[in-house]
Amino acid sequence: IQVLADHHGNIIHLGDRDCSMQRRSQKILEEAVSPATNSQLRQQMGQAAVLLARKAGYRGAGTVEFLLAPDQQFYFMEMNTRIQVEHPITEAVTGINLVQEQIRLAAGLPLTYSQEQIRFYGHAIECRINAEDPIHDFRPSPGVVSHLQFPGGIGVRVDSALYQGAAIPADYDSLIAKIIVHAPSRAEAITRMRRALMECVIGGIQTNIDYHLAILREPSFIRGDYDIGYIDQHHQELIHEINKPIQEA
Repeated sequence: IQVLADHHGNIIHLGDRDCSMQRRSQKILEEAVSPATNSQLRQQMGQAAVLLARKAGYRGAGTVEFLLAPDQQFYFMEMNTRIQVEHPITEAVTGINLVQEQIRLAAGLPLTYSQEQIRFYGHAIECRINAEDPIHDFRPSPGVVSHLQFPGGIGVRVDSALYQGAAIPADYDSLIAKIIVHAPSRAEAITRMRRALMECVIGGIQTNIDYHLAILREPSFIRGDYDIGYIDQHHQELIHEINKPIQEA
């Protein structure tokens, strides 16, 4: 749950993000709003996040993380005292620039929005593009980017500092780009992300682009029926999907 708190006693939440798609407890795909919640549950979680921030005397942009049980009960896990890698999907569905708001709040300025003004528009998905080889147990893939083409078009955003000729070292996090899509519905967002990933070309290194495409074709993901154990449960199935001949896939 994204929260914003100013120095004047005002705190709001900007809805939820689903970050259940993880490998080795690291997020690789995120959605807003979560397909696992509804408006009532989202409001309850948002109110809990705001109350936590208020009791802690929190100021600035922050993220409150909860675990959601199958019975729809939610449990506090931690608070990240910052915006997160996946903040663009919240920006997409709310229309609010979180980086700008974070800077404003740090400068002591009041919130620009009230809770009543927050609305959610459509659905957004982010895929983290990592320099790794999912077929070989997500083995790191350092090297030099020989050619590069990012996707574009309506509802597609790419956040990256990557360029042709860039050297990817083995010493740091494998994240090299984020592809974000926004569409009127979740089904349309999935279709738009598939197209964006198929347009993305990164040569010279291995990436998890095909792995993301396999996830986006998998029935339980399409239904929104997945949890933090998804990758462990479906990994071999996803690898099989990657290895299919093109005419079968």
